[in-house]
Amino acid sequence: MPTVYLIPCTLADDATETIPTYVIETIKKCKVIFAENERTARRFLKMMDKGIVIDDYEWYTIHKAEEEQLKQFTDCITAEKNIAIISEAGCPAIADPGQILIAAAQKMDCIIKPLVGPSSILLALMASGMNGQQFEFVGYLPIDNSEKIKKLKELEASTQKNNSTKIFIETPYRNNQLLESISKTCADKTMLCIAANITGTNEYIKTKTIGEWKKKMPELHKQPAIFLLYGG
Repeated sequence: MPTVYLIPCTLADDATETIPTYVIETIKKCKVIFAENERTARRFLKMMDKGIVIDDYEWYTIHKAEEEQLKQFTDCITAEKNIAIISEAGCPAIADPGQILIAAAQKMDCIIKPLVGPSSILLALMASGMNGQQFEFVGYLPIDNSEKIKKLKELEASTQKNNSTKIFIETPYRNNQLLESISKTCADKTMLCIAANITGTNEYIKTKTIGEWKKKMPELHKQPAIFLLYGG
């Protein structure tokens, strides 16, 4: 039975030290790569090991096409080819594509190997000082402003009731608008951690009350960031 390897990718392009060396050695065992973004995956592999022959692999792009690639994926398993799944940053299937393929591999009783690497969700939670025993990742908040405010109120009420940390993300070019919505919606005493450019040279991870953030807001436009809310 072939193996499906879940390959972590760097969060910051220059943070190659965050990827264990055994990850690249594992990729060399594979015949097929299913990547969220083929261009960035190729660049990642070359950055990690210039000796890798990129064109020796069968390539499939799964971003917004995961269902469409399902047959090719299961065909590769049937042909007993080792497969690597690579997301654009972080870990496959964690706020990134891959889950549909992995679920199919589970049904086929395939060997699935998740490899160690950086996850912005866990790294931010580790550094936040917030509750790491009970937490929930809720992904992206609604784009519509009224729906976003409603969701923020729900998250704040839930974190207070359940003593849990709520973790969410936003498209980088809307970070400042999200931060403004949080500051206007949530209570001054509620805690907010902002973690931006995790593992990068300009990494920024700070936890303050909403009241404290209002005194000086960071500039987050087009910066990869993750937000953690805690009111327990």
